Amino acid sequence: MRNSYKAVVALDTLRPEVSSADRAPNVTDQLLPSPSSASAQPAAPISVQSRENGSQIQVSIILPVHNAECWLDDCLQSVLEQDFEGTLELSIFNDASKDKSMNIINKWKIKLETLGIRVIIGGHDSPFPRGVGFSKNQAIAQSSGSYLCFLDSDDVMMPQRVRLQYKAAIQHPNSIIGCQVKREPPNSTERYTRWINNLTSKQLITQGVPEDLLFFYHHLRKGGGVFLVEQCLLLYRYHPYAATHSVLESTIWQHRVQFLEERALQHWTSFTIWNAGKQGRKLYRSLSPINQKKVVAFCDVDENKIKKGFYSYEDSKERPKPKIPIQHFKDAHPPFVICVKLDLTGGTFEKNLESLNLHEGLDYLHFS
Repeated sequence: MRNSYKAVVALDTLRPEVSSADRAPNVTDQLLPSPSSASAQPAAPISVQSRENGSQIQVSIILPVHNAECWLDDCLQSVLEQDFEGTLELSIFNDASKDKSMNIINKWKIKLETLGIRVIIGGHDSPFPRGVGFSKNQAIAQSSGSYLCFLDSDDVMMPQRVRLQYKAAIQHPNSIIGCQVKREPPNSTERYTRWINNLTSKQLITQGVPEDLLFFYHHLRKGGGVFLVEQCLLLYRYHPYAATHSVLESTIWQHRVQFLEERALQHWTSFTIWNAGKQGRKLYRSLSPINQKKVVAFCDVDENKIKKGFYSYEDSKERPKPKIPIQHFKDAHPPFVICVKLDLTGGTFEKNLESLNLHEGLDYLHFS
């Protein structure tokens, strides 16, 4: 399948081709709202080598660009340095950049094509950008590769990235292929980077929070899998202008709750929310009335919360108002929806969870 988006959070992906009838909805524009303009129609690709007589492109690198002059040289150098021996294409869509991005792209086009990497450039020059999702979709539409490899203009690929992810994609044909990453600056989002680099392929499904959330969920609903190449193949830059910062937290939360209800809670007759604090109560309030009734308890280690005995949902329209018991985690019963952030308690929470001898994905799910 040839799909349309970058997927697992902080894990860039290589994914197979799908027909146009099987494309996912344009989820990134929903997650990353951006100004739109009726006049901002995409231009036809302005640099397309002949495809009629060329060999089938195995991998298309999808590169959306908006005002990326600070990072593009490093990004495109990393494309040039790929050690992949198959046929490679770079599909760029310029989303109304007002800086020198196009000058840099045109310079690198010559270098890349000299080394046999086909370059396709499309874009528009309207007053406002259309957003990352729009740009990715346009770059995909003008590409021709059997597999898509997503790259942000402020990131840098390791030389073996395409080769190793392509190999994994061949071996796991219905899967999104992720990888480990490193951050620049090195100490930015340190806990987050440590977490994602320690996830297994299975935990990418049970714990992963995709940047392009709806596509990831769409992929899982259609029976797709996720596979992790356990090597660092990508440098992620962390800076104030990154598109990730424009994601609305409330939007992500709503979609995550919806998927939790669909994927797990509809199959459970009852469950416990692990965390009687703010995040646990927020999850409870966000659930549908049907799933709220399935919550048999909150559990915690905080004696003050446990002594209260229950959580009263004051905003409920039910009479009497629901009162949910608060228990010590050792007295609570699985399955659990865990709303505790990992790697924040010096290992105490992780040890408590391990002491129960539960199985992730069956007896508990992380939602934090």
